[in-house]
Amino acid sequence: MLSISHGLSGALLATKLGHPLLFIPACLAIHYLQDWIPHWDVGTGLSNGLRKKSTTIGLELIELIITVGLIYIFWKPAGDDVLWLAAIGAFCALLPDFMEAPRNFLNWEPAFLRPLNKLHARFHHSAPNMILGLAPQLVTVVTVWLLR
Repeated sequence: MLSISHGLSGALLATKLGHPLLFIPACLAIHYLQDWIPHWDVGTGLSNGLRKKSTTIGLELIELIITVGLIYIFWKPAGDDVLWLAAIGAFCALLPDFMEAPRNFLNWEPAFLRPLNKLHARFHHSAPNMILGLAPQLVTVVTVWLLR
């Protein structure tokens, strides 16, 4: 899934659930559930050499900027406290992808991350094409907008 989908879902959960003991596990769970849905993301093609690491990093940085912007647009009207809660939720929902970054981009995987990354890989399903892979993410963004 795109960071946009993960981040907005985590932001929504954090702002609706409110307490870290509730929203942190929910944000992690939604990440894995979203990755279970066949999808496309900027890392598609990285593991089989169809996409360069530098291209993926650049696209991911753009995507993270868009994610931050959407969180600001969606939750700033609710006030700074809600905006910070949304940001924390987004970070929590993106954590499984952040934990994969050393392996994907530095060819280095600390031993403590290996089992978590293997679990993450079991949930990850790529869509056969970009259009089918972006459709569930568009639904996610619209749903988050409506429920925020």
